Amino acid sequence: MDRRADEVYLDQVDRCSIYLGLLGNEYGCEDAQGVSPTEREFDRATAQGKTRLIYVKGSDDQTRHPKMLALVRKAGGQVIRRRFDNLANLNAAVYGSLVDFLEAKGVLRTSPFDKTAGRGASDADIAAEKLGWFVETARHERNFPLRENTPPAQALAHLDLLENGRPTHAALLLFGKNPQRFVPCAETKCAHFHGTEIRKPIPSYQIYKGTVFDQVDQAVDFVMAKIARTVTPQVGTPASRVDYDLPYKAVREALVNALAHRDYTSNAGVQVMLFADRLEVWNPGELPAGLTPEKLRHPHASIPHNPLIAEPLFWVRYIEKLGTGTLDMIALCREAGLPEPEFRQDGGQWVVTLWRDWLSDAVVAQLGLSARQKTAVSLAKSTGRITNALYQQATGTGRTTAKRDLDVLVTKGVLLRYGRGRAAGYTLTKKRPLIGPNGPTTA
Repeated sequence: MDRRADEVYLDQVDRCSIYLGLLGNEYGCEDAQGVSPTEREFDRATAQGKTRLIYVKGSDDQTRHPKMLALVRKAGGQVIRRRFDNLANLNAAVYGSLVDFLEAKGVLRTSPFDKTAGRGASDADIAAEKLGWFVETARHERNFPLRENTPPAQALAHLDLLENGRPTHAALLLFGKNPQRFVPCAETKCAHFHGTEIRKPIPSYQIYKGTVFDQVDQAVDFVMAKIARTVTPQVGTPASRVDYDLPYKAVREALVNALAHRDYTSNAGVQVMLFADRLEVWNPGELPAGLTPEKLRHPHASIPHNPLIAEPLFWVRYIEKLGTGTLDMIALCREAGLPEPEFRQDGGQWVVTLWRDWLSDAVVAQLGLSARQKTAVSLAKSTGRITNALYQQATGTGRTTAKRDLDVLVTKGVLLRYGRGRAAGYTLTKKRPLIGPNGPTTA
């Protein structure tokens, strides 16, 4: 064609409905401004508000051209990208994304999982006592319009939890006698590790089944029973204030969100892992179109993945349906002197991380610590304390060097010293310190 190449490919971007980007290892020929056609196309699609589907070849980013790696990261900051290893993976991923696109546009219409009836399910699979508890609690919490003695079928119909008179998957997950008979993957695995890594043997491991309400309550109890708490007497009152390593409401919010918004068609369950320094909650699924991890840190719309499950959770005040859950977690952790929660997409899993102490990986990286001092932080996180002798053994240093390194960590507000002589030791500062003219003070 008697046209410049950049005019042609940018015109194609302007005319397309979907921009599908395949990012490999090479960056491509650069123009006078040092930008490749691939990045020009991506930027044009972004500026034009096009639907962008980005696929990254392979998992080894070290072999990529530096500018291509930067483009991969830029794309990942704006959209949920997928990786592929071969043509079959790519075909399957593109097919799934295009089906999702057509469904979002209303071109394809299929019943969502929570709205379809459980195979072979009948009203006999609904626990009347669980439904009765729900109606009573919902009336108390939010003036639910039905009375306590409402027949189960009528209550389910009111909540739109019947399909042709049969209980839907949502009904079974919320009020079923045995939800796992119809949705085997509907379980929550909770594991507690004493250190900061996944290591066997696992000190405590439980798999919770039952309804969504059961799993939320059991998982919350599992976490709160295994984290430290501080009881502070209140002046002038017999009551005492109880503070935990993690705010109770933030833990509950993370777990409710995982069970309410997970993808129940996945064979994976919700996974809760409590480490010495953090709580990680993994659930199968991805963010709805239009939302990104960064947008969750600002006011945003509520877009429940399972609206028929979310509605009953709202009535009994497990959720608010205002898109405030992530904002509440952020505020609660700030008030407790902890780092803000982290939200990330890890393949087909959505991950929320709540930090038990202020020394997150990002904070440690900013403190300017030596490799030996980072070892001291890791040891203190894993064991709860560290001594000069333990530090010498771990780093191969002498007593004088060990004392100097540990004193620097005290000055930076990372460690607190206790005891004297051979009984001396160091523990981690529990809250983010404020460094003033007289040294660090606990925030």
